[in-house]
Amino acid sequence: MVSQIVRITNPTGLDVKPAGGLCKEAMKFKCKVTYCYGGGNIANAKSVLSVLGSSIKYGEEIQLICEGEDEEEALAHLVACLEKGLED
Repeated sequence: MVSQIVRITNPTGLDVKPAGGLCKEAMKFKCKVTYCYGGGNIANAKSVLSVLGSSIKYGEEIQLICEGEDEEEALAHLVACLEKGLED
């Protein structure tokens, strides 16, 4: 398991389009991809409904967690995507 804290840079947070972008990128990997937010809540980064339900806003931090076969590659890729901002 690997993890990293990431600040959300999308001006609209993780609303519909950025949530879809995150899920699309996470689905490229075999490992389990989740994130921890707001006092210990956990969301599945491969589920648009789970991401939308977390209501992550601009500037908030999440702890991205990858577990499994390609976890290192997945973490690096997803952190880069989140830091540059997902399409909204």
